[in-house]
Amino acid sequence: MNKELFSFFLIFIALFLGALYYTNTIQGPFISALNYIKSSYHNSVEFVEYTIDKHLLQAQNIQELKEEIQQYENNHLVMQQLASEVTDLFKQNHSKLKTDPRVELVRTISYAKFGDFNRIWLEASEFNSSKIYGLIYKELVAGIVISQNNKPLGLLNKDIKSSYAVYVGKDSAPGIVHGNNSEHLVVKFIPSWFDIKVGDEVITSGLDKIFFKGLKVGRVISVTKSQGYQNAIVEAYYKANNPNYFHMITKVK
Repeated sequence: MNKELFSFFLIFIALFLGALYYTNTIQGPFISALNYIKSSYHNSVEFVEYTIDKHLLQAQNIQELKEEIQQYENNHLVMQQLASEVTDLFKQNHSKLKTDPRVELVRTISYAKFGDFNRIWLEASEFNSSKIYGLIYKELVAGIVISQNNKPLGLLNKDIKSSYAVYVGKDSAPGIVHGNNSEHLVVKFIPSWFDIKVGDEVITSGLDKIFFKGLKVGRVISVTKSQGYQNAIVEAYYKANNPNYFHMITKVK
């Protein structure tokens, strides 16, 4: 191969990769096809793992599942009782309010970009590209879900664009938490008249209609003041590096 032909191929590849990276028209179908392949791969791996577990670890799995089912049944009864009491309370006060929260189990397909562990492609059956969803992992806030190329993209807590409304401390000081691509999170715009201390717990406020109120985010490790507000550095509870599944909040109320 002569130098001119080799140079032509290098330029062609560079232009193609550049267009693929910066152009949504090309990037969208490419991501869809790639995610389909990854999803099929995950389905195959899970099928093999299930088959092995089914034949080799049946007794242990059955016992573990029995215990989990017992716990879920207990939680379900408690939640059913609470829901019944809330419904009765609404009726007694002739209130038109109602609550119908919904969550969906979603699967991780892959990281969105090599070397960036804070953004992941997700597989979800119910997804509206115009909405922002809350992402939960084992009852802890893990981040949010946005649309990119009309596909669900998970922004984990540490991502700088992962942002949602929270309460800080026992007095429920309002603030906005976001990541900063480092180990800890930052809560900004906390009014200065609230007494914020190290060790205060940070929970979701639910005012942004992304999360339920009261989900755990983390604990305050330091507090600073700036321009009439307070900022809190938070150690997040969610620290899983490579989870396969999350729960996505599809409806808050």
